[in-house]
Amino acid sequence: MNTFSTTTVSNVIIKNKVLSDTMKLLSYTLIFGGLSSWFSVTSGAGFVSAIVSSIAALVVIWFVLPKTQHSNAGILTAFAIAGLLGFSIGPLLTYYLAMPNGADLVIQALTGTGIAFFAISFYAQHSKKDFSFLNGMIFFALIAVIVLSLLNFFFLESSAFGLLMSFAIVLIMGAFMLSQMSALINGGETNYISATVGLYLSLHNMFTRLLHILGAFSGDD
Repeated sequence: MNTFSTTTVSNVIIKNKVLSDTMKLLSYTLIFGGLSSWFSVTSGAGFVSAIVSSIAALVVIWFVLPKTQHSNAGILTAFAIAGLLGFSIGPLLTYYLAMPNGADLVIQALTGTGIAFFAISFYAQHSKKDFSFLNGMIFFALIAVIVLSLLNFFFLESSAFGLLMSFAIVLIMGAFMLSQMSALINGGETNYISATVGLYLSLHNMFTRLLHILGAFSGDD
């Protein structure tokens, strides 16, 4: 009985540490990503540099993160990803900030993203449910959105369809955050670096898609 109790307490401590470390690193990377976005805006970065930065972030995620996420080097990798992704949205922010109500749209998108994250985290924390069953659906939904978005970009060129894809991405990112937070809370995720990168990507994509949606409904997109 004592052994069982000790093991249970130990597991709880480990889960709490992983969750705490994830939230700390996520906070730091969000700040760093924000500073990188600000630098991108103030330096007048163009869409070509934004595309290059996005591709570089994907390369780091695919090839560097898996090799470093179990060591301290993974922390630097997480910051590199945040910096590259932050820089990549500079031109997008510049575009919206140039609008009459652009600053309001950016603030609303940031607020909406923050509220969604805290609401999802609160629900995952208090429900204690395992939402790992969502992972398969999230994967196939992402593939479908990517394919449909490419078809729209090259053939359909429909702004309404693009808006629909933005709504879909917001929902998918919300589902991913729920699955990730559930894994952290219930002990399914044990690596705080990979968890941080996953949550950062979700927040990044949700913010940019919310900005697109708000811009469209404001009549300025």
